[in-house]
Amino acid sequence: MIGKKVKLRITFLFLSFISLVLIVFLIIKSLEENVVYFKSPSEIISLAELTNKKVRIGGMVKKDSLEINAEEIRFIITDFKNEISVSYSGIIPNLFEEEKGVVAEGYIQDRKFFVAKKILAKHDENYMPPEIKKALEN
Repeated sequence: MIGKKVKLRITFLFLSFISLVLIVFLIIKSLEENVVYFKSPSEIISLAELTNKKVRIGGMVKKDSLEINAEEIRFIITDFKNEISVSYSGIIPNLFEEEKGVVAEGYIQDRKFFVAKKILAKHDENYMPPEIKKALEN
């Protein structure tokens, strides 16, 4: 025969365990919706099927591929094996230029075309802002 205190403890532990499982499930589910996968142009070309999920594509901006007009900016991201054309409407970062690293976040239209919603310019560990570089030169 189980006493009243033992039944109360078992009930408390059971409810605590169920609550913990529910909390972990909700956290994982909310993180799953906010995850953005990073892919290279070669990985996108080799995808089995295309999804409508947000993706980040990284690589180098191909030389002589940058086209800027009033509505959009078009350029090609390459990983030196494959290329993907990118279309972007918005303000580009100051570090964005040809033959530099870039990460574009957006949606894949097909294996050769990407619509970016955000552009993130990359730099290496030797980067120094122009203002600091001028100050050091003086």
